[in-house]
Amino acid sequence: MVGAGMLGLPFAMAELGWGPGLAVLVLSWIMTLYTLWQMVEMHEMVPGKRFDRYHELAQQAFGEKLGIYIVVPQQLIVVVGVNIVYMVTGGKSLQMFHHTVCSSCKKIKTTYFIMIFASVPFVLSHLPNFNSTASACVSLAAAVMSLSYYTIAWSASLHKGVQPDVQYGHVAKSTAGKVFNFFSALGDIAFAYAGHHVVLEIQATIPSKPEKPSKGPMWRGVVVAYIIVALCYFPVALIGYWIFGNSVEDNILVSLEKPAWLIALAYMFVVGHAIGSYQISSMLVFDMIEKVLKRKLHFEPTQPHKFMVRNIYVAFTMLVAISFPFFGGLLSFFGGFAFALTTYIFPCMMWLAIYKPRSFSFSWWTNWVSFLLSNFLFNVLSFKDL
Repeated sequence: MVGAGMLGLPFAMAELGWGPGLAVLVLSWIMTLYTLWQMVEMHEMVPGKRFDRYHELAQQAFGEKLGIYIVVPQQLIVVVGVNIVYMVTGGKSLQMFHHTVCSSCKKIKTTYFIMIFASVPFVLSHLPNFNSTASACVSLAAAVMSLSYYTIAWSASLHKGVQPDVQYGHVAKSTAGKVFNFFSALGDIAFAYAGHHVVLEIQATIPSKPEKPSKGPMWRGVVVAYIIVALCYFPVALIGYWIFGNSVEDNILVSLEKPAWLIALAYMFVVGHAIGSYQISSMLVFDMIEKVLKRKLHFEPTQPHKFMVRNIYVAFTMLVAISFPFFGGLLSFFGGFAFALTTYIFPCMMWLAIYKPRSFSFSWWTNWVSFLLSNFLFNVLSFKDL
């Protein structure tokens, strides 16, 4: 959950301002925790079934074919978007690390650093699956590194102190600019809170019995995760905005220049986290591709085929990242265009279809209001991004 999107939260605060920014951060935390609880509950809501994939749950809610048509393209956009963002994040972080430790050295293009970063996913993409020990170790390392650079981000900001010329007004002066920045910030925040597209796959790795369903330990894990999310996101967002105001960069680490050794260390932590996060998300794509080959084309993929397909996918995300190496812009685009659906809207729709709460009950009102409000904001964000 605690990903690179956190680094863009102070910039989102600068686009929203103190009041709206804090309100959106808190509401997003509450709404995404609620929709994540729904996903955990629906994993085994139908007796005798476990929905181990997002699209399987959608098929139960919307029908066999419609569920596929609605969810799979959207989930692919989400997963591929995450991989592209982390490819850019890893490459830019390597570039900033190089610039920080050797400011007098000749500047090297971002393209080359993205290619250097991509060399690691080219190797790690051949790890077996979510259940493998190697994948678990990569995920754990990514989590530790994300907590490390989060700590550096807010503590180094506090050490730097409030800037003498800090301003907290809107960056844009025109009404159109303020509206555009407002919805751009919503996209940044939607990206930061996105983790729902992998929750079912993670829950599928937990053993489940009728007397001890997997939702128990999974929900406890979610609660712990969201407490950590709050402890990470709110300090970074609020302290970063308080220190730098509306002059903060779209990546808070760029605004922090000293102490150089600590900022350089933070950049390497970001690189390590980007590697682990890329690995987790890419596993979903590999799983989808190999299932299509097996079920639809009646073709059992061998190791050479897997090697070729996975390398082609990593190369594709690398080329897109090289073509669009914009950290802040990609956060806003994918957050508004893709993540809002899988995080805020689809869980409410599937809950209404599968759980079928009593009309006008609290659950009924909560999900309809969440669905309509999120759907409105999603449509505006999509229009803005397009």
